[in-house]
Amino acid sequence: MLNLLHIENIAVIEQADIHFDRGFNVLTGETGAGKSIVIDAISAILGERTYRDVIRTGSQKAFVSALFQDVPEYSWFRETGVSYDSQELLIQREIFADGKNACRVNGCPVTVAMLKKLGGQLVNIHGQHDSQQLFDEANHLVYLDLFAQDEVELQDYQARFAKVQNVQREIQRLSMDESEKLRRVEALEYQIEEIERADLKPGEDEALEDRRKLLQNSEKLSEGLARAVAALYGDEDQEGASGLMGEAEHALSRITRYDGSLAALSERLSDLVYSVQDVAEELRDHMDSLAYSADELEHIESRLDVIHRLRRKYGSSVEDILQYLDHAKQELEEIEFASDRIEQLSKELAGLTKAAEEAGLQLRQVRLTAAKKLETRLCAELAALDMPKAQFVCQFEEQPMAASGMDLVRFLMTANVGEALKPMSKVASGGELARIMLAIKNVLAERDQVGTLIFDEVDAGVSGRAAQKVAEKLRSVARTKQVLCVTHLPQIAAAADNHLLIAKSEHGGRTYTQVTPLDKEGRKKEIARIIGGAEITETTLKSAEEMLAN
Repeated sequence: MLNLLHIENIAVIEQADIHFDRGFNVLTGETGAGKSIVIDAISAILGERTYRDVIRTGSQKAFVSALFQDVPEYSWFRETGVSYDSQELLIQREIFADGKNACRVNGCPVTVAMLKKLGGQLVNIHGQHDSQQLFDEANHLVYLDLFAQDEVELQDYQARFAKVQNVQREIQRLSMDESEKLRRVEALEYQIEEIERADLKPGEDEALEDRRKLLQNSEKLSEGLARAVAALYGDEDQEGASGLMGEAEHALSRITRYDGSLAALSERLSDLVYSVQDVAEELRDHMDSLAYSADELEHIESRLDVIHRLRRKYGSSVEDILQYLDHAKQELEEIEFASDRIEQLSKELAGLTKAAEEAGLQLRQVRLTAAKKLETRLCAELAALDMPKAQFVCQFEEQPMAASGMDLVRFLMTANVGEALKPMSKVASGGELARIMLAIKNVLAERDQVGTLIFDEVDAGVSGRAAQKVAEKLRSVARTKQVLCVTHLPQIAAAADNHLLIAKSEHGGRTYTQVTPLDKEGRKKEIARIIGGAEITETTLKSAEEMLAN
């Protein structure tokens, strides 16, 4: 149940705290007062798309928070890791001027997508445009599946159908005409022969580039090594570091007999002499191994040219090229043995198709059974909404296997005796459509865990006795669900348990919207305004009082 809605800087609402009760809550007010803004704020909390232009002029961000109570422990909490509190659920959302959003559930950051998944389990919003969805027959099967609660059968069928599609795609991929097959075989054979002729080795390109770099700089390397060896070993002009350090070590070792404290230094110096000599020897060996060869460099350049040419065709590295080779061989083998593979897949497809059809027939049976119950329930609901002669039928038509099943379903109805059943778009008036949608919402709501239903001006085109029936139905729904309703009808406003007035005012050149809970006297005045317009008379007040009493 939605207990508290807090709004900051959304459109003309600078700040508002709106308390909702259990049962039937209505929101009324003049056109343009901001009733839709309240619904938009709730939509934002539910993870629906918002735009930065909802932010109040002059503000950098908008903020909405909602406090829910008695929320079931949905699997959403386990999937997201958000902590669950059996008493309260707090949702917060900030909308920034740069288009970014920040969402939190019980203090934990969540994405808008995560929030939307949770929101769909908390609140169901039904607006005027939803009634138009009844005209789209693609939605009729969705409504029936929701009523049938056939998730298990539908998922089983869809899993089997997906396997059928996978095999069909594989057969299609392997099926090609002979000229296309010949062209592809020739292309693959050429590519395979070209790559194999190169006789590539993994990592070869990197090793060759390193060797080329070394050979291209061999003179500099030789010169540097020679200078280093001369500095350590010495040459005709100077004595090297190794010889000088040897002399120092020899001199120091001779005097350690007179000063024992020098023995440790003598040993350290001796170690250094040996280390320097080892380094000098390794440098000399490395210098001797540098054999500059113009032929070798030319061979490397030629080899790298081959590799670079293959890179441009088959991949950015030798490993990628070799991987392409494996794939090409595999594809060639598939083409050469395509007929055998297609025959094998065709047998497999027959079995999978039969299994999918069996699952589709099982799904159809569940739908047919549910359709009969839905027809009975909706006719009863429509009778309670002042459409006692209405007839409603779920028409089935078989179709080839598709993701939704093997059935096309559309709703047919007639609102009057003697009229033939027709699609809703051809028989339902605006007022009838609103009542049909209310009936469907009520029937579906009985089968889900959503605790709050919101009806945003679904009373369009409804008046008189029909309006009273709609009010009674909403009040009936509110016995088991929390109902929020934006309305312009006095009958609906009078039937509510909790009445909120949305009013707009101007101060200092700015527009402000306030949300005020009404007491009995306030409700009487507001219902009188709805009945009679701007001028409230004793007659309209008395009518409002009678409606509230009833």
